[in-house]
Amino acid sequence: YFLLSILSFTDSSFSTVNTPKLLENFLTSSQSISFAACVVQMALMTFHGTAECLLLAIMAYDRLTAICYPLLYHTIMSQRFCIQLVAATYTASVANSALLTGYIFKLPYCGPNIINHYFCDIPPVLRLACADTAEVEAIIFISSALIILFTITIILVSYAYILVTIYRMHSLAAQSKALSTCASHLAIICLFYGTIIFMYAQPSSPNSVDQNKFVSVFYTVAIPMLNPVIYTLR
Repeated sequence: YFLLSILSFTDSSFSTVNTPKLLENFLTSSQSISFAACVVQMALMTFHGTAECLLLAIMAYDRLTAICYPLLYHTIMSQRFCIQLVAATYTASVANSALLTGYIFKLPYCGPNIINHYFCDIPPVLRLACADTAEVEAIIFISSALIILFTITIILVSYAYILVTIYRMHSLAAQSKALSTCASHLAIICLFYGTIIFMYAQPSSPNSVDQNKFVSVFYTVAIPMLNPVIYTLR
């Protein structure tokens, strides 16, 4: 339950990054955010998004160990090893957040200062830069691709081994128990990655900006709030 508590903590803090400012914008006439607050908001968003991806991959490996190597589970997933995994996750998340936020706000912003979004997300902020953003966009793409491909590979390989192990089980009760162990984790993976893929893989259109606004709020506020609830349904 250590990893589950870390994921729940990350989800809870993830959902609070934008919620206070969103509520302020909806309930008052204030629609502005300071430059410093925008930097902090984007840095925290990037940190939590990176940590969420890495933690979901770690949880997949945790499920793999529990189902495929039950007798060695406590030896492999020891408290010390789990702490090391979490420490590495947060270190990588801080580094990625600092890298991307630093490059983005190193650009000059001398034109319009109206962000066409509910919060300081990367694409709408980059549109305000009055310089060539190709290099920064390439860095963002490479960083995002490495994180997503790395985590999805771990998840897919882990569940491939899990499915093979479940298929070889002779007891229906054991198969059902193994599947129920993975159900909540799979639901969260589908929600999180499905939303991101829908937002970034769809072709550009006049309506895509408005759609992305709604989807961004969904995966940064709604999904992190739902995740702890989904895990309690197991």
